[in-house]
Amino acid sequence: MENGQEPATKQDLAHLHQQLHRDIEQLGSATRQELEQLRSESHHGFDDLKETMRDGQTELLKAFYSFAQSTDAKLKDSELTDIVLRQRLTAVELRLTEIEKRINLPPAA
Repeated sequence: MENGQEPATKQDLAHLHQQLHRDIEQLGSATRQELEQLRSESHHGFDDLKETMRDGQTELLKAFYSFAQSTDAKLKDSELTDIVLRQRLTAVELRLTEIEKRINLPPAA
C-alpha cells in the first residue's frame, strides 16, 4: 500500500486503524485543552463582571448614604427650628394671658 497501487493488507489496515486512533486521541486531547482554556477564560470574565457589579453597588450605597446623611441633618435642623418657634409662641401666649389678666378681659373661648 506504500505506493497506492497495491491492495491493502490486514496489516496495512491495522496500521491505519492505529494511526487514526492516535490522531483521534490527540484531537480529543487538544479539544479538551482548548475547552478547558475557554472555560477558564469565561470564568475569569464572569469574575470580572461580578467585581464590576459589586463596585457599582458599593458606589450606589455610598451615594445613598451621603444623601441620607444630608437629609437627616436637614430634618434635624427643621425639628430644632420647630421647637424654637413653639417655645417663642408659648412665650407670646403667656404674655397675652398676663395682659388679659391685668385688664380683666374675659378669656377667649
